[in-house]
Amino acid sequence: MGDREGAGTMPDGVDLGALFLETKIQETLDELDAELVGLRPVKTRIREIAALLLVDRARAQLDLAGGNPSLHMSFTGNPGTGKTTVAMRMAELLAKLGYVRQGQLVAVTRDDLVGQYIGHTAPKTKEVLKRAMGGVLFIDEAYYLFKPENERDYGAESIEILLQVMENQRNDLVVILAGYKDRMDTFFASNPGMSSRIAHHIDFPDYSLDELVAIGKLMLAAQQYRLSDEAEEVFRRYLELRMTQPNFANARSVRNALDRTRLRQANRLFERRSARVTRVDLMTIEPPDILASRVFEADSQGNDREQGG
Repeated sequence: MGDREGAGTMPDGVDLGALFLETKIQETLDELDAELVGLRPVKTRIREIAALLLVDRARAQLDLAGGNPSLHMSFTGNPGTGKTTVAMRMAELLAKLGYVRQGQLVAVTRDDLVGQYIGHTAPKTKEVLKRAMGGVLFIDEAYYLFKPENERDYGAESIEILLQVMENQRNDLVVILAGYKDRMDTFFASNPGMSSRIAHHIDFPDYSLDELVAIGKLMLAAQQYRLSDEAEEVFRRYLELRMTQPNFANARSVRNALDRTRLRQANRLFERRSARVTRVDLMTIEPPDILASRVFEADSQGNDREQGG
């Protein structure tokens, strides 16, 4: 009886709520919700991963067997759908949950990893890995690492180094490969070793029109701007048109459009500089600030052609 109650007795449970509060992961999850409109399936998967790691910490406290799960990931989707932002928050979560030491995000492309001549690729790749160790390495447009049509390409050397580190040091580095879904599928089909090391495939859908309008309003609010009621209707029409044009990049295109809109608003106010401007004037985007976009000009020309004029 005394032996069972001795100092070495294993606790019979763990307070998950206290552990949750201790890690402070709710702050990061809240930031993710605040930063990104929509993306419900993506946010759900991130929460599931956070829950898995939290439970793993509880299991470790009760001396239950198990090792760190592999968390290398693939983020697929069109530009501007929030992949980099989610990767940054994922790095924070992994650090708070003790999966990695530091939680920094190192974002790179092929040019950061692959050299131009023999002996150049290995040092470049290893230097990037050194900077990323203890956090997350985010490789955008990862399919460009593999160029089967070019026998002299050095991307395969970088992939080989990445594979070794992803397997042997997965407890201190998470690699996220990102890009268009169809191209990433082809990349994984051509690189089964890389495919086998990816534990989570997360697809980022395009934003709906309502979500894009909400994103734009959030971006403006962050800089203490607002759309007038009339301007909001014009902005919605702008997005409807822009979404049908080439090179539309979701939230990225919204941000670029609003940057140009702020320039037009500033010019409009400057032209009436003989009059006083109020705080509301300085904050408010009006329809002319958006209607001056070439998107409306292109739409007008298209309609004229359709009507034979």
